[in-house]
Amino acid sequence: MSEQESNLSQSNFFGHPIGLRTLFFTELWERMSYYGMRGLLVLYMTIGVVGNPGLGWSNVEANAIYGIYAGMVYFLALPGGWLADNLLGYQKAVLYGALIIMLGHFTLAIPLEETFILGLAFVAIGTGLLKPNISSIVGQLYADHDERRDSGFTIFYMSINIGSMLGFAVCGYLGERIGWHWGFGAAGIGMLFGVIQFVYFRSQLGTAGLNPNEMAEGRRSTLRLWTIITVLFFAAVVISGVLGLWSIDPVFFAERFRDFLVVISFIYFGYLFFFAGLTSFEKKNVLMLLLLFVGAAAFWSGFDQSAGSLSIFTRDYVNLTFGSFQAPVSWTQFLNPLFVVMFAPFFAYLWVFLGKRNLNPNTPIKFAIGLIFMGLGFIVMLYAVQYAMVEAPVGVQWLLLTYLLHTFGELALSPVGLSAFSRYSPKKYLGQMMGLWFLASSLGGVLAGLFGGEATESGLSSMTPIFSELIYYYLILAAVLIVLSFFIKGKVNS
Repeated sequence: MSEQESNLSQSNFFGHPIGLRTLFFTELWERMSYYGMRGLLVLYMTIGVVGNPGLGWSNVEANAIYGIYAGMVYFLALPGGWLADNLLGYQKAVLYGALIIMLGHFTLAIPLEETFILGLAFVAIGTGLLKPNISSIVGQLYADHDERRDSGFTIFYMSINIGSMLGFAVCGYLGERIGWHWGFGAAGIGMLFGVIQFVYFRSQLGTAGLNPNEMAEGRRSTLRLWTIITVLFFAAVVISGVLGLWSIDPVFFAERFRDFLVVISFIYFGYLFFFAGLTSFEKKNVLMLLLLFVGAAAFWSGFDQSAGSLSIFTRDYVNLTFGSFQAPVSWTQFLNPLFVVMFAPFFAYLWVFLGKRNLNPNTPIKFAIGLIFMGLGFIVMLYAVQYAMVEAPVGVQWLLLTYLLHTFGELALSPVGLSAFSRYSPKKYLGQMMGLWFLASSLGGVLAGLFGGEATESGLSSMTPIFSELIYYYLILAAVLIVLSFFIKGKVNS
């Protein structure tokens, strides 16, 4: 029996390969650090420079930087996946990514404004290396037709929610109650735990994700050289910016980043449709995926308001006092992963229940349901804003209901979208199409920052028109998807 076969046969982690345990806890600590820091990010940038001093930047600037960061995290997953495929292998990519993330959080923990952007850059780069490749290793732990595969991914994704809850709880409390940089430092310590356990238990992975794709050594050397040159160039750009040798308006940069993502996405969809030699069935699939791409980007632009405009609304207008205890603002973001853990089994059962009765809605309908829930969440926020205009602070129940509705939308849309891009993409372009799914999240993150800045520019008075626009945005897209579902019924090649 080969080493890989031996590794696959071991079932010591809830009946799954023992290597899943290593990846589970690596992802748990990485998500703890990521969400723990993200929950503090906009609050730290916008808080005054007295007391527990922040950076004192405007809401517009802070949300733009948050959007750029959120967009870069997912955009850099594309070169991160390429590096793992061609030069590093998945295991090294995960390890190097975790080390860079840890370095980024510890850089953020330095109480200097000059190191702030550098720390964010490290975290984004490291996440781009780790995030896509750790999931790839999970897949390689199982044989192609192993019936445990889907269950294994379900267990793995539980680590995301557990880690995010831990991050919001620990980093949120330390950052808001003791000092912002204590929260950032705690995120770094969390990632340090992840690195230690990955290194210590890495042997349990066997050869899963150990080596990059085979290619001629001369070609690999050339790719390695150009990669080093590219990394050094961008490192020089970032470091020179940190040293104050150049500067750029964050809103302008976010807008250009948004335009770049839109252009390259639509160029690629256009290439597939007109020049890739696809069959008529495959072209119909690509058109459907294009609309799902737009729907996903729209959804994440609202969902990611949790760390932007909704976080600022919570800080300024929501009563978080329970008896004699004042809860940290970032703790409200704990609600989403909690609701995911509570309601994910219900949604999984619902689709199976409807499927057995031939009532399971198709993919565009499920996307429409997700967008409708997102719109309903912002309708709740509109009422919360109106009440806050009359008498603030308002009760936390508004946030409870908003995050519950947004979580329902996430459960209806996110897993279905990932499955749709895997199922309906032209097979010879599958890897590139999965990259486009990451780009939808990237575009959504940038849009979240731009919308969040507009919503909080003038306090409550600017929230009403922006939240109203988002509601129309989601309901119109949902209607288009519902109409599309009738046209593609029975025509999409599955």
